[in-house]
Amino acid sequence: MKISDDIAFEDYRASWLEDVTVGSPSTVELGRRFALKLITQWMEDSIETDNFIYCDGSRDGGIDLALLDTGPEESADETGVSGHTWYLVQSKYGSAFAGPQTLLIEGQKVIDTLDGKRERLNSLAEGLLERLSNFKRGAGPADKIVLIFATEAPLTEDEKRVLADLRSMGTVRLGHMFDIEALSIETIFARLQEVEAVGSTGRLEVPLDAQMVPSGPDLLVGSVGLSNLYAFLKRYRDATGDLDRIYEKNVRRFLGARGKVNKAMQSTLRDAPERFGLYNNGITIVVHDYSLGEGSVKLAEPFIVNGCQTTRTIWEVFHTRLSSGGTGVNPETEAWKAKASQGVVVAKIVKVGNSGENLLQAITRYTNSQNAIREKDFLALTGDFKTWQGQLADQHDLYLEIQRGGWDSQKALQNTNPTAKQFTEHANAADLIKVYGAGWMGEAGLAFGKNPPFLPDGSVFKRIVNGSDADGGPFGVTDLYAAYLLQKSTAEYGFGRGALKQSRRQSRFLYFLVVLDLFKDVLSRASHPTDHRSVAAAMLKVLKNESARSALLDRAAEVIDSYFTQGNDDSLFNEPSYLNSFNADLNAFLKWEKLARSDIETPRLKQLLAVNKSVMGMSLAGSQTPRQTIMAAVNAA
Repeated sequence: MKISDDIAFEDYRASWLEDVTVGSPSTVELGRRFALKLITQWMEDSIETDNFIYCDGSRDGGIDLALLDTGPEESADETGVSGHTWYLVQSKYGSAFAGPQTLLIEGQKVIDTLDGKRERLNSLAEGLLERLSNFKRGAGPADKIVLIFATEAPLTEDEKRVLADLRSMGTVRLGHMFDIEALSIETIFARLQEVEAVGSTGRLEVPLDAQMVPSGPDLLVGSVGLSNLYAFLKRYRDATGDLDRIYEKNVRRFLGARGKVNKAMQSTLRDAPERFGLYNNGITIVVHDYSLGEGSVKLAEPFIVNGCQTTRTIWEVFHTRLSSGGTGVNPETEAWKAKASQGVVVAKIVKVGNSGENLLQAITRYTNSQNAIREKDFLALTGDFKTWQGQLADQHDLYLEIQRGGWDSQKALQNTNPTAKQFTEHANAADLIKVYGAGWMGEAGLAFGKNPPFLPDGSVFKRIVNGSDADGGPFGVTDLYAAYLLQKSTAEYGFGRGALKQSRRQSRFLYFLVVLDLFKDVLSRASHPTDHRSVAAAMLKVLKNESARSALLDRAAEVIDSYFTQGNDDSLFNEPSYLNSFNADLNAFLKWEKLARSDIETPRLKQLLAVNKSVMGMSLAGSQTPRQTIMAAVNAA
C-alpha cells in the first residue's frame, strides 16, 4: 500500500502547498513557486530547474515561465529519436484561476504571442519569442511547443471543452507542433496512488474499440486498429489530463516516455500503416477489471506495461496527421487514413484486480525481458530503492523520496495520523544519485548539465550500481546516506541558487567533486582504502564529527571561492578551455563533461587542488593538521 492510499487529496494538497506559500511571497513569486514545483514534479527528473526562463509580470505575452526540454538523449538508440519540446507555462494558482473564461483569455493570448500578433512584450518575453520563432523555423517532425495550464484542482468538464477548443485553434494557426496540457496538484497525487481515481465517481474507465477474445479467466487477446488505439489514447488524456499517467507502471517511463519515438515505426506508420501489425510485437495493457462487449472492451484503470514506445509513436504520428487543423479535404491525408484504417496492433489485456501489484510487476518485467531494458532499470519500480527507503528510515530516520511528490504525501500522512512515523528530514533518491555521481564518480559537469545519465539506464547510473566488484561491494544505504549528509552541507555553506557568494551559485556539483578529491587524498596518504564503499563509510564518520567535518568542508569551500576569484593565478577564468573552447561562457564551462577530469582539461583547478592538499598537511601553532583531524575521525570506533 502506498502512502497516498491512506490520505485524502485535500490533506495532500495542504501539505503540497506548504513550501509554496511559506514566507508570505508576493503574488508573482507565489505563482512562480507554484508552477515551478508542479512542472518539476510532473516531468520527474528530466529537467534542471536552472534552465527555466521567467517571463511573468507585465506584458509577458501570457507566458509565466518557459523551458526547453531536449529529451532523454542517453536513452535514444539507433532507431529512436527524442524530439525537443518548449513548455510554456501559465501559472493559475488560487484567485488567478476563474474557470473557463480564464483558460480562453490566457490561451488566446499565448497563441497570439506565438503567432506574432502581440506587440509591446517585456524584454524577457521578447527574447523568448525570438528563440521560439527560430525553433519553429528549424523544427523537425518530433519537435513541439506545449502550453501548460498549471492549476490547483483538475479541470471540470466545461474547462476541458475550452481546452479542446484552444487546442484546435492553436493547431490551425501554429500547426501540428502545438499542443496544450493541463496539470494540477491532483495529477501528482494520482501518480502516487496504486489505483487512479477520478473525482468521486470511482475507478477510471476508458472504452477501447478492439477485437478481443478471452484466453483464460483474466486474459484477453486480440487486435486493435491503429485509429482505434489513437482514439483510446485521446479518451484517456481527455479523462486524466495527463497521457503519461498511462505509463506509470512501465519502467520505460524512467527512460523518458515523454517525446521519445521510434524512427522505424514512424516510417512504417507514415508509408505503410496497413502493414504495421506485421512488424510490431504488440502491446500489453494491465487493468483492474474489464468488461467485454461486441467489438469493444471497457477498461478500468488501464496501464500500458509493454508497448510504451509503440503507443507513443502511434500517438505522435496520428497527432501530426490528424490534429493539424483545417476545414478542407486533403486527398493525401484521406488516402493515408484509408490505409491506416487497415493497420492493427496485437494486444493483450490482463486483469490484475485489487491484489495484483506483484503480478503487475512480474508482467512488466517479463513482457520487457526481450527489450533493451536491463535488470537495474527496474530499481525505481520495484527493487533496491524501496529497500533503501526502508533502511534509511530505520537506521537514520530519513525519508527517501522515490517519486517526486512522495514527501508531500508523507507530510500529509504525518499531519493527519499522529501514530505514523514522524520524519523531519527527507531526500530525493534521484538527487542523491547525482550528488554521488558528481562527488564519488567525478562527474560534476555532467551532473550540472544533465539528468538522464543519472537515471536508470543512464551511463553514470550504470557505473554506480554495476561496479560492485571494483568498488568494494554493492552500492547501498551507506552510500546514499553519505551523499545525503554531503548534500545537506550545501545549505550551511551557501551553495546553489540564491547563494550570497557569486562563486557558490553555480558550483554546487563542483563542490561535491572537490570535497571527494580532497578526502580521497587524505585517505590515500594514510594508506586507507579508497574504493567507493570504503570512502562512503569513512565520509559518514567525518561528516558526523564536527572538527573533522569543518577541516574538510571549509577547505573545499575555500578551493571553490579561490577558483572563482578573478585575478588568482589558479582561477577558472585563466583556464585555457574556458577562454578558448567556451568563449568565457561560465555556464557552459561548468556543464562541460570533461570538467576537472585531468590536468589537460582543467590545469588551473588541478594545480589549485594540489596546493590545498599540501596545505592540509600543515599544522598551525603546533595543533593537529587538517589531515590528522580528519583521519582521527575516520579511525574512531
